[in-house]
Order: sequence, then structure tokens, then C-alpha cells
Amino acid sequence: MDQVNQLVRFYFHLGFSHKEIVFCLQQCHGVHLSLTTVRRRLKGMALYRRRKSDLLEVALFVMEELERHGQLHGYKTMHLKCIQKGLQVTQETVRILLQLLDPEGVAYRRSKRLRRRLYRNPGPNYMWHIDSYDKLKPYGICINAAIDGFSRNIIWIKAYWTNSNPRIIAGYFMEEVEKLGGCPTRVRCDMGTENVYLEQMQRFLRYDHVDEFARDCFIYGSSNHNQRIESWWSYLRKQHAQFWMNLFQQLKEENEFSGDLLDKSLVQFCFMNIIQVSKIIFTMAIFHFFLNRLDVWFNLLR
Repeated sequence: MDQVNQLVRFYFHLGFSHKEIVFCLQQCHGVHLSLTTVRRRLKGMALYRRRKSDLLEVALFVMEELERHGQLHGYKTMHLKCIQKGLQVTQETVRILLQLLDPEGVAYRRSKRLRRRLYRNPGPNYMWHIDSYDKLKPYGICINAAIDGFSRNIIWIKAYWTNSNPRIIAGYFMEEVEKLGGCPTRVRCDMGTENVYLEQMQRFLRYDHVDEFARDCFIYGSSNHNQRIESWWSYLRKQHAQFWMNLFQQLKEENEFSGDLLDKSLVQFCFMNIIQVSKIIFTMAIFHFFLNRLDVWFNLLR
């Protein structure tokens, strides 16, 4: 009985719906449970998706975050961390809790005297930052990329006809995991639906690990907080993407591109492989640029 409950809990935390849990139990484990039974078991384990979390539990989590990060987080950032933790709470509740638990930090933030936060990453493959680039999407070419937060190594950068299909994005991820022979400690993405399968795969691969981030191995957040990949997009636009944007915009202004399916298909047929190859060359050039900068710094330190 306990083993079945553990399986139900496992698939629940992977994000599966009740019907998907029933299907997985039957197909993978030979356990035949009705939908009503699965719901009853989840209720017995206090596992809900929409019910608001206990206020004391939220307050304890906020206190832990304050001890870990100090007075840097406002109520919106703290609310996002609560959601990432799986707590169901409103922004207003988090704001009131911060006023009660950290009045000095609230006063500092109001006076705008806080230091800018510093990005810290302990080593390679600790954090992969994944995001999609939509500047060429109106012309039928969609880009998705992942970058290692420590080394700034580009894990992958792909040009394709879509970057919103979760199977495609998950395929990029699993391809690199297979090449490396392992997965990153944590992954950070925005809250797009294209990252759903990727999240489930990351949690599945990290399920048997025992480190402190084994259950917190996937982070959802806004794009402006995903700073490593957002910084990379600025390089990409200045040195590479702006050329293609200007070219396609010129075609549009000359009435050579209407934006319909046929024109997008023609752009994909003519330019997709060229853009993919040129992106790889550009990525290698930027990588060598950073290596040269490191060599200069090491020589100065000597």
C-alpha cells in the first residue's frame, strides 16, 4: 500500500494529471486503480494543485529565504520563490508577511539603498539557462538555445520552424544529456508551455539524487531574471540576427514577403540551414573571444 502511494506521489510531483497517473500505474507498474481511488489517495496525502497552502508553512519558507538571501528579495520575487516551491499563496499575503518578518528590509527597499544582486554559480553544468528567441519568428524561423551559467558555453542553439512545441525543446535537451552522459544540477526557463516536457524529464532524471537541489532542480521565472541567456541574446542580435532581421524586413517592404504560409516556407527552405551554420560559426567566434580574454587576465595575474 505504501509503495503504491509513493508511486502516486512521484507522478503527482512530476506534474502528471490524475488520468495520466492512472495510465502510468497501469502501463509501467501493473497497478490498476480507478480515477476515484487515485483522487482519494492524493487527498489522503494532502496533495492538491489549487488549494492554498497553510499560512504557517508559507511564513516558515519566507523566514528560510530571508536567512539565506538577506534583505534582497521584494515581495514579488519572494512570491515567485513560493510558487516555485509549490506553495499556493497570493502576492498580497507574501507582502504582508515580509512587512511583519522583515520590516527593516522593506524600509531599505523603499529607500532604494540595496546593493545589486550578484550572479553566483559554483561550477560547470550546475545551471543551464534555456530560452527561445522570437525576433525572426514572424518570418518563419524560430531559435532556441541553452547556455551553461558558469562557463557561458552554448549547450545548444537551434534554428527550426517552431520553438513552441514541447517535444522539440525536450528533444534538444535529451540529445545533449545523452552526449554528456548526465544532466545539469538545475535548469532555469521562463514559464512558457514549451518547457513542460523538459521540466518533467529533468525532475525524472534527478529523482534518485540526494543533494540539496534534487527536488528543486527546475526553476521557472520571468525572462528578465534569466540573465545569462538574455545577455547572450544581446550578443546574437548585434553580431548576427540583426542582419537577417534587416534582410527580411526589406523583403517585406518591397512586397516580396507577405507573411503567409507559402512565403514563410520559402524563407525556411532558402535560409534555415544558412542561419543555423552561421550561428554555429558565430558561437565559436564568441567562445574563442572569451578564451582570449581569459588568457589576457591570466597573463596579467602572473
